[in-house]
Amino acid sequence: GGARPPPPRTAAAAEAAKQPQEILNAILPPREWEEENQRWVQEVSSAPSTRLDVVRLQEQLDLRLQQRQARETGICPVRRELYSQCFDELIRETTINCAERGLLLLRVRDEIQMTIAAYQTLYESSVAFGMRKALQAEQDKSDMEKRIAELEEEKRELERQVSEQKDKCEAIEKRGNERRQIEEKKHTEEVQFLKRMNQQLKVSKKTAIPNS
Repeated sequence: GGARPPPPRTAAAAEAAKQPQEILNAILPPREWEEENQRWVQEVSSAPSTRLDVVRLQEQLDLRLQQRQARETGICPVRRELYSQCFDELIRETTINCAERGLLLLRVRDEIQMTIAAYQTLYESSVAFGMRKALQAEQDKSDMEKRIAELEEEKRELERQVSEQKDKCEAIEKRGNERRQIEEKKHTEEVQFLKRMNQQLKVSKKTAIPNS
């Protein structure tokens, strides 16, 4: 039989066929900068790591975590950054030995970063929502305190008006009593005067009519 064409290569196999340095550059892009009018490019090392290198990596991670005072629990950008750098180094070491495994780890890393970014967005949104609610509550509290102050002022004003009206009523009642007392006294005096006049008239009448 004749020769058969080679089976189609998968994307992963095509990636794996590249030179290790090209794969590393694709996974961990080289760092570029300019210095003294010269452009510098720093590529990730393709040197394989030993067991001792992994132990040193762990020691360096613990040391950096301590030096930069990373928090052991909760959200900590410093801790996340250092663990991310450590994971990139593990991907580098793995890629050198097995490109397919390195690419799969890269995929896992990107998925984790996307998930963390989604949670971070959700967290920031929740914090912003909480802040808005707190500010709204503070504003509502301020408005309520202002309204209470206004109502208390209205209450004092009404109490003042009530007191003023009571004073007026008492003054009117007092003047009415005084007027009534004067009128009663005047009436009594007039009655007494009329009684005296009547008595005097009776006496005068008796005097004017002689006995028969």
